[in-house]
Amino acid sequence: MLFMAAAASAAATDALDTPLVVDQLVTGASSHVRVHNAGKQSITAWSLAITSEENQVTHRVIHAADGYLSEITHGLPQSSKLLDRIEPGESRDFPLDPLPSGSRVEVVAVVFDDGTAVGDEEIIGGIFARRLKERDAFRSVVDAFNEVLRNEHGSAALEALRERFTALLQRDESMPCRAALDAVETYARGANADQIDQSLNTYAAFVAREYDLAVKHAARKHP
Repeated sequence: MLFMAAAASAAATDALDTPLVVDQLVTGASSHVRVHNAGKQSITAWSLAITSEENQVTHRVIHAADGYLSEITHGLPQSSKLLDRIEPGESRDFPLDPLPSGSRVEVVAVVFDDGTAVGDEEIIGGIFARRLKERDAFRSVVDAFNEVLRNEHGSAALEALRERFTALLQRDESMPCRAALDAVETYARGANADQIDQSLNTYAAFVAREYDLAVKHAARKHP
């Protein structure tokens, strides 16, 4: 998940003491930044501040990304390598919008695999607030699968799940609910009658694993 916020004429922040460091910044038409995890823990979420000056106005854009789910989504067709956890010793390049010469990139927040975090408290709070919301959404999806698959099979299960997830989306448009409805609709179009139950049970088991990860990473820990 990637989040972005922008602010004009913002003051620069103090340098953050974190194992995630900026190794290289390339400006111009093909701007990109390379960061390196010099620590001993996986980094599950991070935030970068990109500061540039144009026409004597300082612009500061915050990019915040959360990759805790990549522990199980890594390599899946719709997953992004840019949102994978950053492992100890790993360097990673991130593309940026074109930046003028003299721009700078700073790490302003980092969340570690053990749930501890350092950096901007507002950004960190936003990351964990989204995780809590996502945890609850995963729980709703898991409950729907458990209740429906206990009583229905085949096309009847597909229809019951479609109704459940459509109703969930009216209250919560988060990724777990949308992904579950998309999966059910895909199975309804492409799976034959003999495969429906197997496909639904396989997806339900995968969502249950995502929920377990969401539970693990939803609460911030303090050293």
